[in-house]
Amino acid sequence: MHGLNVDGKIGSQVIDAIDDPKQVIGSYVITGEDISVVVGAIPKDYAQMAQMKYLGYATVTEGLAERFHMGEDFLKALNPNARYGEGETIFVADLGVNKTGKAVRLEVDKTQGQVRAYAADDSLLVAYPATIGSETNPSPSGTHTVKTVALNPEYTYNPKINFQQGNNNSVLTLPPGPNGPVGTVWIDLSEPTFGIHGTPEPSRIDKTGSHRCVRLTNWDAEELAKLLTKDVLVEFM
Repeated sequence: MHGLNVDGKIGSQVIDAIDDPKQVIGSYVITGEDISVVVGAIPKDYAQMAQMKYLGYATVTEGLAERFHMGEDFLKALNPNARYGEGETIFVADLGVNKTGKAVRLEVDKTQGQVRAYAADDSLLVAYPATIGSETNPSPSGTHTVKTVALNPEYTYNPKINFQQGNNNSVLTLPPGPNGPVGTVWIDLSEPTFGIHGTPEPSRIDKTGSHRCVRLTNWDAEELAKLLTKDVLVEFM
């Protein structure tokens, strides 16, 4: 991103590039909205999920951890005496602003487990850790394009097209929400049934396989979605 030599050494130029006067940890006042998106335990079975109205967060701490790009255990460690009620002030990661700009192409790097977006001048906009298919369900190869971007999408489960989930043999429509199978974003690709999407389990990104698609954390998928337009090239490497 900064045009530095890739030599694997942490020199003064690298330190200057990452130096930031901001605090790493900041504070946040819990709102009623943070509590309103909590729906309790999410069932694993798709038929039971389909009966719900919204696949929100199981707990307030899960929602807050995801909002501030943190592990839930880390959030709890920072706030050992917190009750996580409305109006309470807690310590959280102090996030920077989301990346802005316009991506003209994406690289989906299977070897590195990474999705990278580039601007028109070929500068790197963002790079995200990603889960890219699996050995038994590999992601596509070659170059494709972005068809549409859907925020807070429903998820249509079709065992004849997707995969077999439990004993569910019928087509099911699962409601939207961060704990849905594709999280809070679906980036539809020109290759049928394939997409780039969020996840209900951010801690498992790049650690477990996916059913052929490209999986990002919800927060990375949301940032990426705002950089994309229709027909952006997506190259699988």
